[in-house]
Amino acid sequence: MDRLVNYLVRRITIEGSSMSPTYLEGERVTAIRRWRKVHPGDVVVLRDPRESSRWLLKRCAGASGRLLDLRGDNVAASTDSRHFGQVPGRDISYIVLSPRPSHDQ
Repeated sequence: MDRLVNYLVRRITIEGSSMSPTYLEGERVTAIRRWRKVHPGDVVVLRDPRESSRWLLKRCAGASGRLLDLRGDNVAASTDSRHFGQVPGRDISYIVLSPRPSHDQ
């Protein structure tokens, strides 16, 4: 049962600043195995299209057919679809369920 839960649900620790200010380095989010179509605005987890050993956390900025435009919330610090192109929706492994955190500014 634990293996099934670990397959379906992941706790992910944010690394880097590509998703700030929404998510800050060191924060943890909960993601669940993709069970539905990805919609613009969803925060998703996928393997880096250029280096499959790395995982990326990005926001879906838009969809064109079956291809998704993924962007980091911090455009200046994000490697995203502007660098590796749009990705097929099937490449999305998880959708983040954690609500958007609120940070003291």
